Amino acid sequence: MESEQQTQTKASSYRDSLKSMDTEEHIDLAFYRPIGYAWACLARKIGVTPNAITIASIFLGIGAGVAFYFNDLWVNIIGMLLLIWANSFDSADGQLARMTKQYSRIGRILDGVSGDLWFAAIYIAICLRENATSPFFMERPWLIWVIAVITGLCHAKQAAMADYYRQFHLYFLKGEAGSELDSSAQLKEKYASMSWGKDFFAKLVLFFYTNYTVNQEQWTPAMQALRAELRRRYPDGNIPQSFRDAFRSLSLPLMKYTNILSFNWRTIALFCALFARMPWLYFAFELVVLNILLIYMALRHEKICRRLTAELKDGKF
Repeated sequence: MESEQQTQTKASSYRDSLKSMDTEEHIDLAFYRPIGYAWACLARKIGVTPNAITIASIFLGIGAGVAFYFNDLWVNIIGMLLLIWANSFDSADGQLARMTKQYSRIGRILDGVSGDLWFAAIYIAICLRENATSPFFMERPWLIWVIAVITGLCHAKQAAMADYYRQFHLYFLKGEAGSELDSSAQLKEKYASMSWGKDFFAKLVLFFYTNYTVNQEQWTPAMQALRAELRRRYPDGNIPQSFRDAFRSLSLPLMKYTNILSFNWRTIALFCALFARMPWLYFAFELVVLNILLIYMALRHEKICRRLTAELKDGKF
């Protein structure tokens, strides 16, 4: 039997594999994180890297999309299990990176791309399926593709902003080392310093990531004003703990919205649409419910940032 010390060590290692309790989602804590931790421990033991796990998740997610094309519930259930497996790998790669300190911007970008590829396969499968089985879309085969493209653009924005708000929260909670919050200005400087001849792949990746970060910043003017004010007042990065605590208390209630805009609630809606034999309902969920949630969250967050910027200027901190 394990000693109490061994049990405590394992519990501590598991907690260290999590980003933070502030930003973890209940379904993840109850299901995906324990499974991801088991995968991560196995991967560490046999020498598998976080990026290799991410790549494996891409194949599983695309396989799920293929299974969703078929108008057969049992095949769809196999696809659901593949998607759950893919997401357990998506959890494992981040947990393994935190356990082994194998952080990299390439890994972060690859992690984001993997989810995009899963849902691209799912969107294509839904479109082909609806055009093959739905009388309404069979008469208008172009319509479902238009809906899918618009939904995909909204999905990308929802996921990007949810991730950005989460990283901003982690920045004040755990400091720069505990967050993956980037600045487009710094990314542009690094991009300019790289050579296409010597660093072609790295520079290409950084090009897309810089544009991704620019788009996040354009949606958050009040947040950028707050960051600028903090840099002006605390150029050494030593932001007072009182300010960090104030931001955390205001931002914490919004973290549940970033989690809804992430994976779990999307897949619950997708699985419900598949069980109902109406996959197009998933597009309606993303277009209506998640877009309303995104706008509400963005407005709330910008209001918080304007308030804290004003309090900084008034000398409250």
